[in-house]
Amino acid sequence: MIGEDANEKKLMNLDATGQTLDGSVLPDAPSDEPSVEGYQRGPVIMRGPMIPHSTTTSHLLEHEEDTEWLHMDPWRVLRIQAEFVDGFGALAELGPAVTCFGSARTPRTDPMYHAAVRVARKIASQGVAVITGGGPGIMEAANFGASQVGGKSVGLGIELPHEQGINRYVNLGMNFRYFFVRKTMFVKYSSGAIVFPGGFGTLDEAFELLTLVQTHKVAKTPVVLFGTEYWRGLLQWLEGTVMESGNISRLDPELVVVTDDEDEAVRVAMSNLIG
Repeated sequence: MIGEDANEKKLMNLDATGQTLDGSVLPDAPSDEPSVEGYQRGPVIMRGPMIPHSTTTSHLLEHEEDTEWLHMDPWRVLRIQAEFVDGFGALAELGPAVTCFGSARTPRTDPMYHAAVRVARKIASQGVAVITGGGPGIMEAANFGASQVGGKSVGLGIELPHEQGINRYVNLGMNFRYFFVRKTMFVKYSSGAIVFPGGFGTLDEAFELLTLVQTHKVAKTPVVLFGTEYWRGLLQWLEGTVMESGNISRLDPELVVVTDDEDEAVRVAMSNLIG
């Protein structure tokens, strides 16, 4: 009977055809002798030539000259996980809240800016937190309105090269690296949303929420589009071209309420909190 040590020596002396150089033949079945002890790394067992020359601990403590690993996907996953943990920790005890979406480019002289201030003031005065993206424009207006009445003014910012960070009227703020983590926080901790005029970012946030409601991934959440003139073209396209093409049902437009009335916007956005 040929032992495993002898087999290993033969395996190291195979020619190109697979025959051993000394002419002997390798067995077709493994030896009945006890197996050689292996090396275990977590759930993985390695034996023979697969046994590593270093340990997990030595890798952990090894000095790294190359920092490219900081930008690789496994490390990125840990950063994403950390953002979720930090976000959940920061907002878990927030209480009832309504999110206000809108453009970062709206100037302070715009009537929509002043409308956002008044709407947020009405929400916060009823003990409900106001959540925004934490930036300038409509976001600043809503945070300003909430802070004016001593309410909870929340800003969930995002790292962008052209924005200046969290506005001064936020009294609970957090910056995110990833849009999808940030949007999870908007949806998870809001009972309703008011969408003021905005661009791609505002549309993205609004349609993300509407998609989750439409597909029953979240409980029905009231969504208000504030500014009938601004949103009219979008609603006509949805109720015309999109619906007539069969891409949405006749019930889907009912997922949103369009209004110019500040009190109605607040009432609808807070309707899940009244009962």
